[in-house]
Amino acid sequence: MIVLEQLTKRYGDAVVVDRLSLEVARGELLVLLGGSGSGKTTTLKMINRLVEPSAGRVLIDGADVTAVEPAALRRRIGYAFQQVGLFPHMTVAENVGITPALLGWEAARVAARVDTLLELVELDPATFRDRRPAELSGGQQQRVGVARALAAEPAVLLLDEPFGALDPLTRDRLQQSIISIRTKIGVTIVFVTHDMVEALLLGDRIAVLRDGRLVQLGTPAELLRRPADPYVAQLMETPLRHGRIVDALAGSQQD
Repeated sequence: MIVLEQLTKRYGDAVVVDRLSLEVARGELLVLLGGSGSGKTTTLKMINRLVEPSAGRVLIDGADVTAVEPAALRRRIGYAFQQVGLFPHMTVAENVGITPALLGWEAARVAARVDTLLELVELDPATFRDRRPAELSGGQQQRVGVARALAAEPAVLLLDEPFGALDPLTRDRLQQSIISIRTKIGVTIVFVTHDMVEALLLGDRIAVLRDGRLVQLGTPAELLRRPADPYVAQLMETPLRHGRIVDALAGSQQD
């Protein structure tokens, strides 16, 4: 579905992404995991040409993304990020429906799609359709952002730390929503996070990046059981340590 071939991004002498090659299968959720400066967000943005690569290429369904004009490409690829970026002067329905409208969909089709997506992200259309972003909680705004990213029926959804600023309970509910959405519509997702637990919970596979290079690519179980190097082992130790602490606390409560 998505193929990155020797993808590279340089800013002057600084190499931000270094000859990254990997494939994402249709319907897969691939997590790009790494700390600040690892190149994960830059990689994500090269998929939809928000950032142009210095070398290498991105293929979607076998076609080089550079063969498509950037704005047209981005209308075919859903994209949601932590800051949400909803238009404050527009209603929820207008925010969600903006891309289909730009693509020339008929008004009735746009309205039906908006209602379908609001239901998909667990926002009652009758309650939320006519509200403006300022009237929503942070979690509700993120749900609208995901709905907007899915509005034009994209085959690919790019998520850049979309839940990073939310409280733990809201974040957990939205993570469960992403799992549910995948099950229902089968979209291919590339998900950027620096949160190891989030990566383990959501990813079919995890690509660990460090200094712009791919350190390890595997399933959550493979990374936990067979980390490729001390850096990956250190990343995986955090959720394992937290799990042991929670287990110990739960055991002490039972005694």
